[in-house]
Amino acid sequence: MTTRIDQTFATLKSQNKAAFVAYMMGGDPNRDSSMELLTAMPDAGVDIIELGIPFTDPMADGPVIEEAGIRARASGTTLTSVLDMAKEFREGNQKTPIIVMGYCNPIHQMGYEAFAANAKASGVDGAIIVDLPPEEDAELRAAFETHDLALIRLATPTTDAKRLPRVVAGTKGFVYYVSMTGVTGAAMNKPGAIKDQVAKVREASGLPVVVGFGVKTPERASEIAADADGVVVGTAIVKTMHENGVDGALDLIRSLADAAHN
Repeated sequence: MTTRIDQTFATLKSQNKAAFVAYMMGGDPNRDSSMELLTAMPDAGVDIIELGIPFTDPMADGPVIEEAGIRARASGTTLTSVLDMAKEFREGNQKTPIIVMGYCNPIHQMGYEAFAANAKASGVDGAIIVDLPPEEDAELRAAFETHDLALIRLATPTTDAKRLPRVVAGTKGFVYYVSMTGVTGAAMNKPGAIKDQVAKVREASGLPVVVGFGVKTPERASEIAADADGVVVGTAIVKTMHENGVDGALDLIRSLADAAHN
């Protein structure tokens, strides 16, 4: 069975385009504005949406996304309400993949089987759980297999040849290559190094490889897209959403999407 994620990458490959993957924090600054941005993303050029789940201790996130999570939680956003946003989005869009992205604790509290069932019912296509390593995700992976969801893992500059097969085993949809060591929004490593690493991850996994953490400008998105199957932008979008609202965020998204596609 071809998933929405598989179909998206196949379509873009036939057009010789990289995927533009956009991250937003669910519920930031409130449900209505967040839902407006989510709904408008595909028409602005987003191929795959990463929908953030706010968490109290987001250790992989820089200050911009951490503060977005604080605002989202203050507005009453929970794991359940983020899945409700995905469900509402899916009522008007059956094509664009949604990946929820967050930390293990809220999912563990809900229960892995319950989370997988609820995510599937909400029209979610997969998840990135940044603090759940392959050695500890067997229970979640089994629940995802049952409900045909993609568990997407992260590879990093410190993932060596010995560990890489473990990281990509059981990964579905695509592999997310973290382009630098550090938190979201930090400076990115040199392009040449990324090209080599993407090739290694792609060979090891047999899956598309998208690159994120540190992509802030259309110029950088275009450089990454030349070597990877997709480019992810998060911090710049979240920052612009906070400073300039939905319209400002969509203007940035259009420029980034055009750069990634061209």
